[in-house]
Amino acid sequence: MSISRDAERGIRLGLLAVFVAGCRRRNPGAIANALLAFVATYCPAVVERRYGVEFRPWQRVYVEAAMITHAAGMLGPYDDVWWWDHVTHAHSATLLGGLVFASARRRDRNPRPRVIAVVSCVGILWELVEYAIHAAANRLGFEPLLVSYGKTDTALDLVFNLVGALLVLAFGDRVLENFVSSERRSRE
Repeated sequence: MSISRDAERGIRLGLLAVFVAGCRRRNPGAIANALLAFVATYCPAVVERRYGVEFRPWQRVYVEAAMITHAAGMLGPYDDVWWWDHVTHAHSATLLGGLVFASARRRDRNPRPRVIAVVSCVGILWELVEYAIHAAANRLGFEPLLVSYGKTDTALDLVFNLVGALLVLAFGDRVLENFVSSERRSRE
C-alpha cells in the first residue's frame, strides 16, 4: 500500500476519532464537521472519475488534510490555537482556488481574475452563512454548528482566503499541471 493511501486511511480514522469525541462531548459542530469531512475525503476519487483527471498522491493527501484540520478544529483548536483558523482558511481557499485555476486553464481562460473573484465571493458567502447559523442557533437556544467570532475574525478569515488564492496564482501552473488537458499542454 502506498504512503498516500496510508495517509488517506489515517485521515479517515482521524475523522472517525473526531466524530466519536464529538459524540462524547455532545459537540454538534464536531459531529457535523467530522461527518461532512469524511464524505469529502472521497471527492478526489469522484473528480477523477467524473472529469478524467488523476490526482497525484500528495494532492489527494493535501485535499483530505483540509478535512481533518477543519473537523479537529471544532474540538478546541479554533478556540485555543490563535493561528488554526488562519491556516484552515488559507488551506480551504487553495482548494477552491485550485479548482477554479485548473478549470480556467482547461478552458484556455486566464485564471487570475477568476480565482480571486470566486475565492473572495465564496469567502464572503461563507462568512454570511456562518453568522446566520450562529445567530439562529443562539436565538433558538441551540449549540451552533458554526461559530462567528466577530468582525475582526471575519476580516482575518477573508484576508487568509486571499492568501490561499494568491498561493494558487503563484504556484498553480506547477502544482496543478496534471489537471490541465493534454491537448492544452501540447498547444503551449
